[in-house]
Amino acid sequence: MTGPEHYREAERLLSEASFLSVSGNPVTRDGIPMRPETHAALIARAQAHAQLAAVAAHVFSQPVEGHPDSAGLSEEEWDDWCNTVSATGQYATTKEN
Repeated sequence: MTGPEHYREAERLLSEASFLSVSGNPVTRDGIPMRPETHAALIARAQAHAQLAAVAAHVFSQPVEGHPDSAGLSEEEWDDWCNTVSATGQYATTKEN
């Protein structure tokens, strides 16, 4: 998943976890009671996706002079990050030899 995909998934999961019955218990969008463990798991999954989205956004947010895509990382660290997050093709890079 890309950073934006992680962000959207976090939003989706939080939305699913945001419905409560009149008595304050978690329910699905359709009002069907949800077990507290299921509710907690939705929130935990949302948090994990949000954290991964934040990491992806941070890594690519701070370019440095002379290397606008480097985010202050060494060339090796930058290449490692690009290879890691480009599995889906979002951050595909070309390396000059």
